[in-house]
Amino acid sequence: MDLTQLEMFNAVAQTGSITQAAQRVHRVPSNLTTRIRQLEADLGVDLFIRENQRLRLSPAGHSFLRYSQQILDLVEEARSVVAGDEPQGLFSLGSLESTAAVRIPPTLADFNQRYPRIQFDLATGPSGTMIDGVVEGRLSAAFVDGPLMHPGLEGIPVYREEMMIVAPGGHAAISDATQVNGASIYAFRPNCSYRRHFESWFKAAGATPGKIHEMESYHGMLACVVAGAGLALMPRSMLESMPGHHQVSAWPLAEEWRWLTTWLVWRRDAKSRPLEAFIALLQERPQTP
Repeated sequence: MDLTQLEMFNAVAQTGSITQAAQRVHRVPSNLTTRIRQLEADLGVDLFIRENQRLRLSPAGHSFLRYSQQILDLVEEARSVVAGDEPQGLFSLGSLESTAAVRIPPTLADFNQRYPRIQFDLATGPSGTMIDGVVEGRLSAAFVDGPLMHPGLEGIPVYREEMMIVAPGGHAAISDATQVNGASIYAFRPNCSYRRHFESWFKAAGATPGKIHEMESYHGMLACVVAGAGLALMPRSMLESMPGHHQVSAWPLAEEWRWLTTWLVWRRDAKSRPLEAFIALLQERPQTP
């Protein structure tokens, strides 16, 4: 087993394709196939389940991915130490869409300007997807909705979000879920923490939402609410950043449901120099409520 094999393995794990992975690591596909087979033989397990032209990680492959990423992160950190004081290397950040759109753009601009040798990459999605990415080693860190529950992760609270129920313009004030029992709602996929929060708000009052329409963006949700097609839940910071927010009615949820905290999380004992630099920059900037 060597570092080149680990880099190849990670590339295949991330792309699910020998051809795409070969392009990423600048090798010919046949070389990748041979080296991955050698790695599997060395470990005595199949790291991938082969399905036609695609490869997906086996259970053993998922476990091995975490360790291979940690090894490569340590190697990159060692290179950074001997190369100088300036952090460098790959930093893959995940984020909730609302956090990426509203909260962190100034921080990211400062980060890229201050640390030009760090290869920065940003991915967005619901909390569940972002946590999976961190646990599996595809993301160095991610902004997710708290509280932090996963035993394999560490993190810090960063932003406090006020959650607003959004209704068509002119809608009567909403203070309790029973007032909108059976109403259609617009939300992200089931692994979105904000969607779970919305559904829990209904359930706690003994109410039930009507049809749940799954959307891919807050802009899509807002457009549907403006059109009078249902309700949505979103952070006030996100709502007020979007054109069209004056065309809807919105109220904060009752106090026990009103506030959610966004955390920055990373794998336990895997705080790289780029991540440390990013955390330090976050802590330098005043966080608006």
